[in-house]
Amino acid sequence: MTEGASFKQRTIQLILQEFFKDEKTKITADAAALIVEVMNIFVSEAGCRAIKEAKIDHSDGVTIEHFEKILPQLLLDL
Repeated sequence: MTEGASFKQRTIQLILQEFFKDEKTKITADAAALIVEVMNIFVSEAGCRAIKEAKIDHSDGVTIEHFEKILPQLLLDL
């Protein structure tokens, strides 16, 4: 079994910091850890759904088209 998606907490903190309007705004380590966990789950779920879509299409591999098919429902499920 594969390990799945994995994001570094510091990377997520830096990305989020770019979107804060006030540069004094900070994100706590606990909040960043929670966001990392959500991102890991989201990406893993996207991969699983794209694989299922590829199997439905009888494809040998997963393509961007498979991700495009699952993306609307995945975002609604968020």
